[in-house]
Amino acid sequence: MTERVWDRFLTEQDRALASFKPPRRVGFGKHPALLLVDIYRWVFGDKPQPVLESVKTWPGSCGLAGWNALPHIQKLLSAAREAEIPIAYVTGLYPEESGVDGWSGRGTGRGGNKNPRSDGSRQDKYEIVEELKPLPGEAFLRKSAPSAFWGTPLIAHLHSLGVDTIVTCGESTSGCVRASVVDGRTYGFRMIVVEECVFDRTEAAHAINLFDMNQKYADVVSLDEAIQYLRKWKMENKA
Repeated sequence: MTERVWDRFLTEQDRALASFKPPRRVGFGKHPALLLVDIYRWVFGDKPQPVLESVKTWPGSCGLAGWNALPHIQKLLSAAREAEIPIAYVTGLYPEESGVDGWSGRGTGRGGNKNPRSDGSRQDKYEIVEELKPLPGEAFLRKSAPSAFWGTPLIAHLHSLGVDTIVTCGESTSGCVRASVVDGRTYGFRMIVVEECVFDRTEAAHAINLFDMNQKYADVVSLDEAIQYLRKWKMENKA
């Protein structure tokens, strides 16, 4: 990719500094997995709408950014399944089912959310959208914090499979994706973020967080590059 999504948000000083010390590539490893972060109904809504319209019904919606990313995520997921690499989904934890308030409860404390549906959400708020539903055998985990790793068995699951590279997609770029990428890097994984397959409700936050992750914690790659890697990996490991 010659022009990056963050280019138009950078100042001249930012560009000069990035050129002075370009990011060091993390690189793909030998044992990849695909991580899908928070691709649930709450951020898509029922139909494609501009975000200022969709938030009237779905306050957590990312609007068209999510719907535009959806076919790209489908392609990435299809390539991962064809390559037969481990696939893991993480989504939100319903407090009324677990007795534990999630991170988005903003400090209400246990039991503080007496009416969990008072925010306009539906029973399927944290359910994966139909277009990306997990298949039997694919890991499905619920989390109560931004990071996919915090308080979940994800780290143990990936270590047990010998995974060294995590290809990441989902939302939001500036929130749960970023938190998961930073934690994944902390645990020693090679973190790969697929640019077309992550999204955010705020365009500037999306772009600048991709830039920052690419500078520090991950390789932000195109969908084509990720799929080429997965196809090559399949040829070399599934012959």
